[in-house]
Amino acid sequence: MKLKYIITFLTIGILLSSATTYTISYYFDDKDDDNYFEITKNIRTMSAVYNVINTYYVDEPQPGKMMKTGIDAMLKSLDPYTVYIPESQIEDYRYMTTGQYGGIGSLIQKQGEYIVISEPYEGFPAQKGGLKAGDILLEVDGVSVKDKETSDMSKILKGGAGTELKIKYKRAEEIKEITIKREEIKIAEVPYFGMIDDEVGYVKLTSFTNTASKNIGKALRTLKDSLGMKKVILDLRGNGGGLLHEAVNIVNFWVPKGELVVETKGRLETMNRSYKTQNNPFDETMPVAVLINDRSASASEIVSGSIQDLDRGIVIGERSFGKGLVQQTKDINFGSKVKVTIAKYYTPSGRCIQKLDYSHRDQKGKVHEVSDSLIHLFKTKNGRTVKDGRGIDPDVEIEAELYSKLTAVLVTKNHIFEYATQYERTHPSIATSKEFKLTAEEYDDFVSFIKNQKDISYTTDSQELLEQLKDVAEDEKYLTESETEFEQLLKKLTPNLETDLARYQDEIKELLENEIISRYYFQKGRVEASLKHDKYIEEALEVLNNEAKYKQILTVQ
Repeated sequence: MKLKYIITFLTIGILLSSATTYTISYYFDDKDDDNYFEITKNIRTMSAVYNVINTYYVDEPQPGKMMKTGIDAMLKSLDPYTVYIPESQIEDYRYMTTGQYGGIGSLIQKQGEYIVISEPYEGFPAQKGGLKAGDILLEVDGVSVKDKETSDMSKILKGGAGTELKIKYKRAEEIKEITIKREEIKIAEVPYFGMIDDEVGYVKLTSFTNTASKNIGKALRTLKDSLGMKKVILDLRGNGGGLLHEAVNIVNFWVPKGELVVETKGRLETMNRSYKTQNNPFDETMPVAVLINDRSASASEIVSGSIQDLDRGIVIGERSFGKGLVQQTKDINFGSKVKVTIAKYYTPSGRCIQKLDYSHRDQKGKVHEVSDSLIHLFKTKNGRTVKDGRGIDPDVEIEAELYSKLTAVLVTKNHIFEYATQYERTHPSIATSKEFKLTAEEYDDFVSFIKNQKDISYTTDSQELLEQLKDVAEDEKYLTESETEFEQLLKKLTPNLETDLARYQDEIKELLENEIISRYYFQKGRVEASLKHDKYIEEALEVLNNEAKYKQILTVQ
């Protein structure tokens, strides 16, 4: 019979300056006997340090803040996914798992000293109350917004459904005031689905909350039964994951009942589980393409990795993030929680795609990727070779497309955002999100708008590399005889705003059109518009509409 140890410490005078008695109990089995002394010693040490600080420190300590710092530092030594969630942040945790929160339904961002509405959600209080992207918040319930951070503002705007708040805001030169009643906000996991052509359907999934598979199912049935879908693209780009069982349910749409999707293995045997599909599939023969990028993680990798291992569809895009860790949330004292990594997950072939090895750090505490010598090869159902330790490698790779330095400045300095705001105020309506395009005259107007901005400065990669080469030449004493050539080349590589606005017109115009479309058709319109110039979609269509190529990819070469 296993022994049970109970460690109890009576720590007097830890909090504040009073003689408060705290009882801290730890229960563990006899298998932890080797750690018994180490645990008791360190808990006593921590308690003693806390008591000394509370008694003698020169300034009045803040016990709650100090302990939170200690807890965070302890958990930081493990992995970034094991975190303490105090009661004050439970609403944020609920949003992450359900997509629900009480509030006005809008994205916000900081611009200068104030907070600005960046995108109201269609059909929710902010939009119904008349707030638009670009509106500058001045006061909320009489409290100035000036110099507040977005995190602080988010807490103010959130609240119980049915409660009201008064918002004073500025639009152009006009100051307005409205009263908004908060509602229960449920962010759509599927912001858009539709047909790309006569046979290929498209579904965008942004998160794996507790209704993700339900809404994916609705989209798939609508596309197939009402719109004639025969092939499907599932877009998981930028999807950071969520609930494991929702990933299993989504894989189940295309694979038979009883198929292994993922296994979890942890230090405790109770954490070792196999997850198999529980239902009859939506369609187990329909060609499937899954889109991923380097921000597709966790549950997104379970879906894409399982589809790949079972040879049920093709994976297109960039190598995924590489998060093969499973978290579980445990309730602790005073309404708080700890989200703790309890296992690693393994796709049907037996591979774990975890990229960073948090169990080993170098002398500086830095985490590195799993060593190449520890990478193993596995086989898919058809015998294709896949590997672990590096995320999901796509079957069809697409090189990441980087924007120019100018485009990055236009986005980060909010110039594209501000022009879209200005455009919406002078155009009551536009064409549909599929049809809208800026005219040449309108782009010229944008160019004029940009030329009047004073904070646009940037360097090109070419220019930066040349400057580095010049420094090396100077160190090696070659600069004197080649300085003229360096200066001539540097002059040619120095960016010219007007020239670059023409050179990078296509990518700037695409972002600008999407931002303008979002002002009229919200998130759904933004996603729909982005598909017009999407090379991932182009590649998926080429493969899905070529049966021979599709089958060839899924066959051992």
